[in-house]
This record gives sequence, C-alpha cells and structure tokens, in this order.
Amino acid sequence: MYLHLVIVMHIKELINLDFKYLIDQIYNADFLSEPFKHIEINNFLSEQHFNMVVNAEEINLPEFKNDYDLFDGIEKAGYTMVPFPGAITNKKEYIDKRSKGRSVTGTHLACESQGVVLRLNNPKSSQLIQLKKFVESEAFNRSIAEKFNLDFNNLETDGGIQKYLDNYEISPHPDMRKKATAFMVNINPSLDSESANHHTHYLKFKDEKAYVGKYWEGNPLAERCWVPWPWCDTVKQQSKNNSIVIFSPSHDTMHAVRAKYNHLLFQRTQIYGNLWYSKKFTPSTSRLDWQDFQLKRNVSPLRANLKKRFVALRKRLRYGHGDSVDKSRKKNY
Repeated sequence: MYLHLVIVMHIKELINLDFKYLIDQIYNADFLSEPFKHIEINNFLSEQHFNMVVNAEEINLPEFKNDYDLFDGIEKAGYTMVPFPGAITNKKEYIDKRSKGRSVTGTHLACESQGVVLRLNNPKSSQLIQLKKFVESEAFNRSIAEKFNLDFNNLETDGGIQKYLDNYEISPHPDMRKKATAFMVNINPSLDSESANHHTHYLKFKDEKAYVGKYWEGNPLAERCWVPWPWCDTVKQQSKNNSIVIFSPSHDTMHAVRAKYNHLLFQRTQIYGNLWYSKKFTPSTSRLDWQDFQLKRNVSPLRANLKKRFVALRKRLRYGHGDSVDKSRKKNY
C-alpha cells in the first residue's frame, strides 16, 4: 500500500511539472518604467513548483564548515565554476584570500571585490532536470524575445541555474550592446534570503553623471561600460524570492550586485539567462571606460592600465591561469 502511494505521488509530481504557464505570465505582464523599461513578476513559479525547486537537493545544500567543504559539496551537487562578470574561476586564489580574512580584489577598478559563480550543468533531481530543459527551450526564450519585439531568429540563448558566492560584485552597468535581453529569477533556499545583502540593484545615474547615459543614448554604436557605485542611486532591489525581472539592455538599464553574506549557510541562487544578438549584430565602433568620462581625471589612462597589468601579472605568478571550465561563454563577456 505504501509503495503504491509513493508511485502515485511520483507520477502526480511529474504530471504537475508543466512550466508552460510561465510563458503566459511573460506575455501578459505589464511593462514598468522605473528606473527603466522592464517587467517584474512576483510569485513567478507556482507555489507548488517553487517549493519543489528550492527544496531540491542541488538548491538547498546543507550548511558547510568552511570554504573547502563548500566547494566539495557544491561540485558534488553538479555545479561547475564558470567565467562570469564579477567572478573569478581560480578556486585556490579565492579560498586562499578568504582564509586570510581578505577579499579577492577586483581587477576592474570600479569594483572592490570578486566572487565565484557556479552553474548547475548536471542536475540530478527530476524537477530541476525538467526546469533546466524548459529554461533552455525555444518556446520559453522565444516568449522573452517576442515580449521585447526582437527577432528570435537573430538571437542565441544562454541560461541555467546558478549560485553566486560571497564577494561577487558587478558595479553599475547597463550591459554590453551584444546582449539583447537578460532575466533573473530568485530561487534562494533560505527563509531569510530576502533580508540578505546579495540582491540585484536597479539604478539611475545621479544628476551630475547623467551625461554618461546621454552619451550612450546619442552614440548607439559605442560600447557601454561599468561605472563606480557613487555615480548612481539605487531605485529598487530585486529582493523578493520567486520574482523575475526581465529587460532589454539599453543606455539606461543600470543594474549592479555586491554580495556580502555568509555563503556557508546558504548561497544566492537564481535561474539566470540572456539572449544574445548573433547574425545581424553591428560591432561597436568605440568604447570609453569610466575613467574617460571623468571631467577631472584623477588617474591617467596609462597609470590605470599599468596597475591592471601589474595586478594581473602578480595573480598569474601566484595562482596560475585558473581552472575555467565553461570557456565557450567567454565570447559574450
């Protein structure tokens, strides 16, 4: 009798794992205008599906004693480190710095730190296998493209389930021109995640720095860059669990993350994805870094470049070239 009940419940679980309703939610969502054009949907996954996802063994990992145990457990769960903005792929460097109470200093001069991003490439739970398949499907990604009036046939997809460790940081930026859309769904396993300091900021330039966005708006073929945090004000954060935000990058789509939290207790977790222009993309004709936008330059471009090269050389000599896994994703970052 008990075995029969288990089998029935398992079959019912598989039947209920139809995520197609998420496509309707995207199509029916209203656009918001502050701080830029985007859609935001709370309670994106149904309550049943959300609970199944966040309680999956690959998402709701046990607490860890230290970073060594964390990486061992997270890799056994099917995650691999990926090259990603705001992150490094050198596990030895990351653990070494943290064991000495130091942050991994960001080589980008607009940032203070770097973290680690891991993608779930090999889920084992049936609910996550099906969710991964759905997020990667043409139907789901096409719905995002059509919502933003983009030609899906001119796009390539990139999406999955990711965890972001402590010190992960991307300073305010609008995303590079090649990115057509971005979406983020919070699937954090902790009940306290909404109060944690690791959520995405959505920002606007301060009045005295608004000319930077105007420059990008007036020069649509100029590549966009990261800028320092003090140049922008946060309008809102995506802290609510089971929420999704989707936008199409433009001159004003400023967003940022700076994670400062105890990742041994739980890890910032998202369903994350992008659409990238592929066939009919016009390359950028110019690029200015944030230092070039300073009316009073404190650091010369030559000095800044020498500093970057020195930091990179010192890291290579000490830690080698890292253990990057998903090299194919580098082309878009």
